[in-house]
Amino acid sequence: MIYSMTGYGKSVLQLPTKKITIELKSLNSKNLDLNARMPSIYREKELAIRKILADKLVRGKIDFSIYVEATAEDTSSQINTPAVKQYIEQLRQVVDGDDMDLLKMAVRFPDALNTVREEIDETEWKAIQSEINNAIDELNSYRLNEGKVLEQDFNNRIVAIDEILEKVIAMDPERVEGVRERLLKGVDELREKYDENRFEQELVYYIEKFDITEEKVRLKNHLNYFTESINSEDSNGKKLGFISQEIGREINTIGSKSNYAPMQQLVVQMKDELEKIKEQLLNVL
Repeated sequence: MIYSMTGYGKSVLQLPTKKITIELKSLNSKNLDLNARMPSIYREKELAIRKILADKLVRGKIDFSIYVEATAEDTSSQINTPAVKQYIEQLRQVVDGDDMDLLKMAVRFPDALNTVREEIDETEWKAIQSEINNAIDELNSYRLNEGKVLEQDFNNRIVAIDEILEKVIAMDPERVEGVRERLLKGVDELREKYDENRFEQELVYYIEKFDITEEKVRLKNHLNYFTESINSEDSNGKKLGFISQEIGREINTIGSKSNYAPMQQLVVQMKDELEKIKEQLLNVL
């Protein structure tokens, strides 16, 4: 079971005087990259929110937003009556005008309005926490569905590499015989006598140098391990990335040792499938 790092979650909380919308977006990233946007009233809870998100989302580029929409008449500002009256009295000494004109000028001066700092009600905060968790659950559900698509693609490509590997294994005796024939032909073209026993020894050494038995076995094991890891309970994109590197190492070694064009063509096909796996692994949690 694997999870994609791409996801979206949203939850809405309706309170008596306002509607709070919580939104989460996630994209791929090597580590947790969290960007939080919220009204100033909730800033004191930002560290707590970040901890909730880090514990449940683990990794990815996360955009977290809280939007507040007032649904009833409510204001956090009040007129500073004594200050406004003083401004009006002072203005009368400077300019002529009726009270309405003076009032319009007075309310523009500093301290004409007092802004009352809102405090988060504990009941409201608990409700917001619950909705944050709901948005996280929705995002993780999205990630799981995306992960199932990736999982199917990985399985198909691992099977494809395994099938190509079987062709490599079947072709190997033909490759070894081809190496032997090329060497014999080269010696014959020299038109010189040679020690046949010595030649056989050198031939064995040459073939052993280009033997790919260990690489074939290790590659098979890595492919099986990749499949097992996909089907494990946890999603670990980094682990799958390490396994894919080992798969690539064995494929490259087979290619460099093969010294046989038909086999090298199969190696290119395996590399192509592996590159597509690596591209998709960048999006696995």
